[in-house]
Amino acid sequence: MRKIVNSTYATLDGFIDDPQDWSLQYTDEQPQAYALAMTTAADALLLGRVTYEGMAQAWPHMGGNPFGDHVNAMAKYVVASQPVDTSAWNPTVVIPGDDIVGQVAKLKEQDGADILIWGTGALTDALTAAGLLDEYRIWVCPVIKGSGEPLFREASATTLDLVDTTTFPSGVVVLTYRPVPATS
Repeated sequence: MRKIVNSTYATLDGFIDDPQDWSLQYTDEQPQAYALAMTTAADALLLGRVTYEGMAQAWPHMGGNPFGDHVNAMAKYVVASQPVDTSAWNPTVVIPGDDIVGQVAKLKEQDGADILIWGTGALTDALTAAGLLDEYRIWVCPVIKGSGEPLFREASATTLDLVDTTTFPSGVVVLTYRPVPATS
């Protein structure tokens, strides 16, 4: 069975919006190697509509290197409750928003490598609640933003086990957590 891994950049105070404004200064050789290894271990991206639309504007123009070429070649799945233009970033398949759990469960059972999710939101909350999300990799950057979109929301509530910590000289720490299955 494939593993679903969430990878999200966050500030020290727990905000995730506009990472291009505050995370890039911490992206040197070591974090890039880590990100490349994590990304090449996956053969699919699973994104919410808003994240997908933002990424689809930028990523098709970011080829010419191993990371960008791999990301652009990966199968992309976008969860959407409303129409989404998938023509700019192929291959892309739309998963109807009203069948996230069923469709992602089928996707996870297929042969293949890891499935990578960028960003946290309703998609990760739904998958965690359904027991489908295997791992959070939270890239904590040494930045205090003060306000913004939070890493987690009330619907994110769950218990996690810390399974790995990777620290880079830049001050970035990747915290890897696995959701603890709910006991009945």
